Amino acid sequence: MRTAAVSREQRCRSLHTNVIDTLRERNFIHSVTSQDIHACAASSVAVYCGVDPTASSLHLGNMVTLMSLLHFHVAGHKTIPLVGNATGVIGDPSGRSTERVALDRDTLAANVAGIEAQLERFFTRGTEYALKRDSSIDARSLKKIRILHNADWYHDMNILTFLGSVGRYSRVGAMMARDSVKSRITSVNGISFTEFSYQLLQAYDFWHLFHNHGCRIQIGGSDQWGNITAGTDLIHRMDYDQVQKTGVIHENNGGTSIDRAFGLTIPLLTTSSGEKFGKSAGNAIWLDERRTSPFDIYQFFVKTADADVERFLNMFTFLPKKTIQDVVAEHQTCSEKFVAQKLLAAEVTELIHGVSGIRQALCATEVLFGNGQSDVQRFSACDFADAFAHDKRMVSVPRSAVYGKSISDIAVLTGACRSKSEASRLVQGGGLYWNNQPVSDAKWIPAADSTSVGCSNFVGDGTIGILRTGKTNYRLLRLLDSDQGTKEQV
Repeated sequence: MRTAAVSREQRCRSLHTNVIDTLRERNFIHSVTSQDIHACAASSVAVYCGVDPTASSLHLGNMVTLMSLLHFHVAGHKTIPLVGNATGVIGDPSGRSTERVALDRDTLAANVAGIEAQLERFFTRGTEYALKRDSSIDARSLKKIRILHNADWYHDMNILTFLGSVGRYSRVGAMMARDSVKSRITSVNGISFTEFSYQLLQAYDFWHLFHNHGCRIQIGGSDQWGNITAGTDLIHRMDYDQVQKTGVIHENNGGTSIDRAFGLTIPLLTTSSGEKFGKSAGNAIWLDERRTSPFDIYQFFVKTADADVERFLNMFTFLPKKTIQDVVAEHQTCSEKFVAQKLLAAEVTELIHGVSGIRQALCATEVLFGNGQSDVQRFSACDFADAFAHDKRMVSVPRSAVYGKSISDIAVLTGACRSKSEASRLVQGGGLYWNNQPVSDAKWIPAADSTSVGCSNFVGDGTIGILRTGKTNYRLLRLLDSDQGTKEQV
């Protein structure tokens, strides 16, 4: 909880805590182009990171970089998420052994729209989350997030103009020496000129943002080091007057010394065993709830290994260091309770999906993994509907369809059992549960009258029955207070 009686001087995070110190403390920094970046970040500065629309959603690997950008934002800096709707046509070779499949125009446009909307949600929810966790953040000092698109400065530029300006100041030897290029040149498939030239486009992005938006810091994953240093090198080499050859009018922001432009890279997200996360690794955890639900996000982090949980708490939350240290110490004394993992899962789910998202995740977790003591009564009908939206395990029927029906009838109705005799055998063997409680009588009739306040055997405002057979086979029976239609699956 935030403390109301905090002075403006105490709360102005950017004046008292350099964001570079914060990032170092939380193990965000892999490399920097110059240690002078600390002095640069001592006052308000513009900083950006780019995301290419190679998919319709961002994933957990992207989130690590976005978290560092969020730290700059709440420290009072001007932050610019850049959507690469131009560079996305080319594809970044960094970290890849094969060339990316070219996207068609419609797919690219859909991906751009999806990622832009997701960036807006991430920074809105992320700021709300950070303000609740860190009382030192001065909400009045926060600057508006501005999402830019790099196609805006490429659409009027032809190949001759680009080669005559950017190409003239780019050294082939340095381009060949970059890891993303060297690893591909020696591979069986080699590297195309298209992907080879990608670094020049990212370099020009930095150069453009430096001169037009006063952007002095670029953030990226550690595999982006070559592309980022290509940008700082271009800012150093290509004099401001050279922009006259591009045919685009720019506002002069001053000198172009390399000491005024900085790069900062973030460690790639891996587990303690070295496992990577992302599209290329084939195990992406998406930020889009339609691809990875709040429940799945929660479950992913609940399963975090002990060796990773402290690092992830530092990187994916805004919890104070003391809180993190305390919960890790508690976890070490009773690791079977997973207190650190549960805290991590709840914090990340709220940050990504908001308060409603964590409520959905907890609802689904109590239903699917709760025991006889689980308090499923605390969740509303809306909580269940949201938590299991589009889940085939939720079966909706008119309330009248279950009046007078035994638990065996309901087991058949929901598809949990193929016959009443099967349900009876499960009851006899202690293998059939209703709302996480074992059923002892196959002829028992759950009370389904919505007018009997406090007497219904259904949870979720008297509309949900949770039926489990065995350890993991669940069905949720949702009662509709209307006789319209027949049995439907939500």
